Amino acid sequence: MSADVRAFHWPVRVYWEDTDAGGIVYYANYLKFFERARTEWLRSLGLAQSDLAAQSGLVFVVADVHLRYAAPAKLDDALQIQLRLQDIGSASLTVAQQAWRCDASSAPAALLCEATVRVGCVAAATLRPSRIPRDVFDRVSRWAAPVPPAP
Repeated sequence: MSADVRAFHWPVRVYWEDTDAGGIVYYANYLKFFERARTEWLRSLGLAQSDLAAQSGLVFVVADVHLRYAAPAKLDDALQIQLRLQDIGSASLTVAQQAWRCDASSAPAALLCEATVRVGCVAAATLRPSRIPRDVFDRVSRWAAPVPPAP
């Protein structure tokens, strides 16, 4: 991805509950890490999913996920989950997410897992597709606007 694409970063620590008997992160737990990062990304934009559900009766649901595992995370690893918006449509958005193991200075050092996740906006009562509310669409679009290069 080019450097001018905005990214959201969320820290995660690997706990016992995240690992299998060998102390390796259980593969499905990356989905939990990615879900939490998407939720915190929206929260950072002033978009709490609980408010969206309460005010408009709409929720986001995962419609499609593609994962690729590159290396294992282990007990006590400090991770950074990154998120970049790939696409936003009238009723869904697609994000690219990566899990990185951090070095001693908390900088991403080793790619562990990457995913492309498409979430759809649906009416909570019927689970039928619905348009993303204009304020949500606008906030996400403004956040994702390319960052101008440094002078």
